[in-house]
Amino acid sequence: MSDHSVFAPLLPSDHVRHSCSSDGDDNAREPHVILTVDELSTGGDTTNVSEVDDNPYAFIGANRFDMPGSTTVDPFRNNTPKIQGLYEWLKIVVCLPIALLRLVLFGLSLMVGYVATRIALQGWKDRNNPMPKWRSRLMYLTRFSARTILFSFGYQWIRRKGKPAPRAIAPIVVSNHVSYIDPIFFFYELFPTIVASESHDSMPFVGTIIRAMQVIYVNRFSPTSRKHAVNEIKRKASCDQFPRVLLFPEGTTTNGRSIISFQLGAFIPGYPIQPVIVRYPHVHFDQSWGNVSLAMLMFRMFTQFHNFMEVEYLPVITPHENRKESASRFAQRTGHAVASALNVVQTSHSYGDVLLLSKALEANQENPSLYLVEMAGLEAAFHLSSLEAVDFLDVFLSMNPDSRGQVEMHDFLKVLRLKPCNLSEKMFGFIDVQNSGKITFKQFLVGSAHILKQPLFHQACESAFTACDSDGKNYILEQEFGDSLMLSIPGSSNNEIHGLFTLFDADGDGKISRDDFIVCLRRYPLLIALFSPCLLRQIFP
Repeated sequence: MSDHSVFAPLLPSDHVRHSCSSDGDDNAREPHVILTVDELSTGGDTTNVSEVDDNPYAFIGANRFDMPGSTTVDPFRNNTPKIQGLYEWLKIVVCLPIALLRLVLFGLSLMVGYVATRIALQGWKDRNNPMPKWRSRLMYLTRFSARTILFSFGYQWIRRKGKPAPRAIAPIVVSNHVSYIDPIFFFYELFPTIVASESHDSMPFVGTIIRAMQVIYVNRFSPTSRKHAVNEIKRKASCDQFPRVLLFPEGTTTNGRSIISFQLGAFIPGYPIQPVIVRYPHVHFDQSWGNVSLAMLMFRMFTQFHNFMEVEYLPVITPHENRKESASRFAQRTGHAVASALNVVQTSHSYGDVLLLSKALEANQENPSLYLVEMAGLEAAFHLSSLEAVDFLDVFLSMNPDSRGQVEMHDFLKVLRLKPCNLSEKMFGFIDVQNSGKITFKQFLVGSAHILKQPLFHQACESAFTACDSDGKNYILEQEFGDSLMLSIPGSSNNEIHGLFTLFDADGDGKISRDDFIVCLRRYPLLIALFSPCLLRQIFP
């Protein structure tokens, strides 16, 4: 078998034809010979030449892809983002004097808790070991302040079902996450060690209080930080002198009408876990933190007669086979228990979808929910990071999607600096899996990721750069770039070539370095199809 590379010939030399012809004359072509090309197939199946001819990415082993299923659920949307109805407006007017009193109570409670916490932390240097008991006793004043804060927000009483398991039985607690009220309640109720983003440390007042909880900081975008956080969870869960560890495995807040995929940090250590669920029953005011600012959410809470909150402690879940159960399976069982207790579904959304939603909101998209893609599933399928997905959304939004979040071919070609031709139509058709003449962001993302994550993609980029850099000077001039493009898009004008050249020449220095070339193809992986003919020319001069 020939070696597994982008230089493995697809056809004998006398049958090589360039697919993007400006005149589109098929009569001059000789009949194709049907061949199997095992080495170019990532799945081990066979590909015939007719499929290769119609697929501009077959030369790197990218077969046609199937779109993953989607759900129409938006787990992040607050269902009452605006004040609506006469009843709500009258209630706000009536409650305004009460709101002022609540605001004063909130401020006083926060100040008392902050001062008590500062005293408890004063002179304490050894933060890696459990907090001394006398310092922990001082924190009871802060915990009482937390309950007063809940009262000021309208939670005069909180309904509980079940009881917290002893720490010795369940050293780790996990909960769904709906509002900023959740951690305040758990601080009062359990005084746990929490896992939080590093950014929380710099928050006024709050940063000081969570430090007293011996918080485990994590940068969700750093593998090293995530690994350190898991080690800290394991260390603190294994020591009875530390408080129990509390995690919100969804990694972000939802609207409580579904739960999203669980991150594995709580489940990797393999300790028994007690799930807890929180509900916020309501009719007129959704207390979830979705597409509502913190200031508006606080104002709405202050101007309600009473805000309802229910907390239910579920039975402890123990890993199977004496802690040998995989973390993903353990998380799956726990997620199923939480979803069943809430009577909701668990989707494959993740924090990555929150980033996409935020990007769409920043771009003033009419319906930002259209850009949710259930990132957890795509991360698993393509090893695609959330930040990479946001970059792809940035490209897609520049294509001017319509109110339904769809892009037509002419806008697709405009952003990629391509002229309409046989090859560019095939590139669009590769993404347009439904042959509708329009593409959605999920189609664009999945198609781009499918190409980007091909084992031969990086090698193809390197080989394409070498093929364009004809004299080996380690950069490509515009003339060389144009000569290469003429093989795939014959008849391109100087302006069209210059447009593509500037897309690759990110620093605008008049030449494309190797880094410029590869970075551009990683941002626009669909463009690798432009260099298939010049790679074939290397094989068959």
